[in-house]
Amino acid sequence: MDNSGKEKEAIQLMADADKRVKSSGSFLGGMFGGGPQKVEEACEMYCRAANMFKMAKNWSAAGSAFCKAARLHMQLQNKHDCATSFIDAGNAFKKSDPNEAIKCLNAAIDIYTDMGRFTIAAKHHINIAEIYESELVDIEKAIAHYEQAADYYKGEESNSSANKCLLKVGGYCAQLEQYQRAIEIYEQVGSNTMDNPLLKYSAKEYFFKASLCHFIVDELNAKIAVEKYEEMFPAFSDSRECKLLKKLLDAHEEQNCDAFTEAVKEFDAISRLDQWHTALLLRIKKTIQGDEGDLK
Repeated sequence: MDNSGKEKEAIQLMADADKRVKSSGSFLGGMFGGGPQKVEEACEMYCRAANMFKMAKNWSAAGSAFCKAARLHMQLQNKHDCATSFIDAGNAFKKSDPNEAIKCLNAAIDIYTDMGRFTIAAKHHINIAEIYESELVDIEKAIAHYEQAADYYKGEESNSSANKCLLKVGGYCAQLEQYQRAIEIYEQVGSNTMDNPLLKYSAKEYFFKASLCHFIVDELNAKIAVEKYEEMFPAFSDSRECKLLKKLLDAHEEQNCDAFTEAVKEFDAISRLDQWHTALLLRIKKTIQGDEGDLK
């Protein structure tokens, strides 16, 4: 479907809206009133133009039009509408200019936190984190936004949402070799979930991840940690993850590469290990003398 006509219509609508804004601030406009009404009408026109630009897939123009609407809403003290327009602008810019999208989402977050709407602010911190993950590939900044989201969720007692964000942080910290921070997160989330009948099954996974991080730092640390997790959460003792850790600790102590690889292969045959686990296990295996560097 050809939407080029929509784009022309949108450009005309933008020009008309600009005129309304100018006339609302003019001397005559001030004398005869109607200034705020003209600004409201301009706001509506910018939003309509933005949606037409979206139909024409001109994402930058759509984002700019939503930004103009947002600034006018702020002028009119319509905080909620201002934040909504900044979100709309951010979603449009996501498809053309990730950095501009982040600016708009941050502007919306400032308004939501000012209004005490921390849950919705947290949601948009996650959106920014995802842009840093996938578009801009800046993991440190993604971590910062996931942490901020987790803080806001915790403050609002949304612990499940906070834990999801923290697990993202833990995963990235381990990849960046910030093992102590990753361990703290996995232990914290594991402790939070082990007493919850619906979530306790996941606790063994978090203690497994914490143990792997300990293992990379120091074998003795890992042994002590595994014992501690078994005491804290007896169900961990019977898990396949705990049995694997004990086999790996034995193989590492004996500096036996083959036993280490065999234990991983046995586990992987039943429960597939993802890329994150595989990367950490390879780092541990490389500390065994004579290792050839794979798990095959």
